[in-house]
Amino acid sequence: MNPPSASLVAVVVTHNRLAHLRRTLGRLLDSGPDMLTAVLVVDNASSDGTGDWLAEPEDPRLEVVTSPRNLGGAGGFELAMREAVARFDPDWILLMDDDGRPEPGALAVFHAGDRSGWDAWAAAVRHPDGRICDINRPSINPFWNRAAFLRTLRGGGREGFHLGPADYEGTALRAVDGVSFVGLFLSRAAVLRAGYPDGRLFVYGDDVLYTLHLRRLGGRIAFDPALRFEHDFSTIQAHERRFRLLWKSYYHHRNLLIVYRAAAGWLFWPALLAVLPKWLLKIRHHGGERRVFLRLITRAIRDGLAQRLDATHEEILALARTGSEPGPVEEGSKSGPEKG
Repeated sequence: MNPPSASLVAVVVTHNRLAHLRRTLGRLLDSGPDMLTAVLVVDNASSDGTGDWLAEPEDPRLEVVTSPRNLGGAGGFELAMREAVARFDPDWILLMDDDGRPEPGALAVFHAGDRSGWDAWAAAVRHPDGRICDINRPSINPFWNRAAFLRTLRGGGREGFHLGPADYEGTALRAVDGVSFVGLFLSRAAVLRAGYPDGRLFVYGDDVLYTLHLRRLGGRIAFDPALRFEHDFSTIQAHERRFRLLWKSYYHHRNLLIVYRAAAGWLFWPALLAVLPKWLLKIRHHGGERRVFLRLITRAIRDGLAQRLDATHEEILALARTGSEPGPVEEGSKSGPEKG
């Protein structure tokens, strides 16, 4: 069992979603100091009054880091983790977006459990209505696990290498390889081993790349269904097959190529023969924006194959503009992929 003195610091990355942030910070700060040492919020250049509101709470555990520009989810988490270590040097860091929050009692469950022998713990993340949040399901790398590889090869798709309902409803721990940054309890030892996420990714894939890197270095990650998290991720509907903000398709596809290479090793190149045609066929879901989508995904494939991360967000926004649209509105704090 964790000693009562084990310190836990929660980090929250936010950008222009004050209503979500209010609920999340309320949930976190309602926990006592024995449960949570501090809450560190990275405000990613919000323009919706977030900064003014964050100046109001008087809880001494709240720390705010304001970025002068939007760093995206990846940059926000890198900054948040660096600041959490520098300011508190905690035993554990708990990661979440502004719309993700522990369910009541989850922090007590974490402290009551025996957390020895593992470098990180992944929570069971659900929507507020209780449905499993698909984008936050932990995964088994099929290229490291023969059974998962065969399930995927036989047509299992995502079900072949992601945890399923039985894992969420059970009580057994599961060793996993890829985890989202919503409800991830990361030990100080893990940070010493794996360092920090790559903020240059901007959004999408930074969490999976980081946890795969931790696993490759010998770190152990457990999924504990008793650690329950809520993700109020209601902006994406299951039937959608396109990005509401088209610029996100660039980051999604570029970063997926980098994730696939990290996961697959030498099998990455033959896997591309299956992946790239499916991606290019997505153009049929972008009526009225097909040329823009093709421009973005072509650049994404080029940069992803070269593992280039030097494109500025302004460049990508410019690529995503059409003559009939104003520039897209930024949201950039999310780390989980939309349904592309």
